[in-house]
Amino acid sequence: MSKNLVAYYSRKGENYFGGSIRSVAKGNTEYVAEYIAEAVGADIFEIETAEKYPDDYMRCTEVAKSELKNKARPGLKRELGSIAGYDNIFVCGPCWWGTYPMAVFTFAERFDWSGKKIFAVMTHEGSGMGSSERDLRDSCRGAEMADSIAISGSQAQSSEKTVSDWAKKCLG
Repeated sequence: MSKNLVAYYSRKGENYFGGSIRSVAKGNTEYVAEYIAEAVGADIFEIETAEKYPDDYMRCTEVAKSELKNKARPGLKRELGSIAGYDNIFVCGPCWWGTYPMAVFTFAERFDWSGKKIFAVMTHEGSGMGSSERDLRDSCRGAEMADSIAISGSQAQSSEKTVSDWAKKCLG
C-alpha cells in the first residue's frame, strides 16, 4: 500500500480575498491540505519559516517579492527528517508572485525525490497555478510530476468535496 504525505505552507493572519484584505485564524492552504490528508489518509507536515513574515499583508507581499527576485531560501522552523517512506507527496502552497513561497523550495530542495510522485496544489486569488508546476518539478529532481489543482483561496474553506474528490482520483 502506498504511503502519502501532504506538505504545505499556509499564511495565517492578514490574507487577500477577492479584492479585500481580512484576517484569518487559519490559512486557505491549510484547509486544502487538511482535506487532502483526510481524503487519502496522508501524513501532514506544515512548512513554517524560522523568521515570521510581516503581519501586514502588503508588507508580506513585498518581502515575498524580494525573496523570489533573489531566489532566497528562507530557513525553516523545523524540518521533516526524510521523505523516503512516502510514495505520493502533495505539495501545497499559496500563489505568491506566480509560484510557491520560497520556503516551499527550501523544503523541497533538501530531499532525493527519485521514485516519488508529486502533486502540485495551489491556492490563489486569480493567478491559478502560475509557474508552480514547472518550479516544483525543477526543485524535486527525479520525481514524477502528476496531476495538479488550483483552488481559489476565498473558496478554500468550502472546497472540501472538490479537493477530496480530486485527491482520491489522483491515487485511484
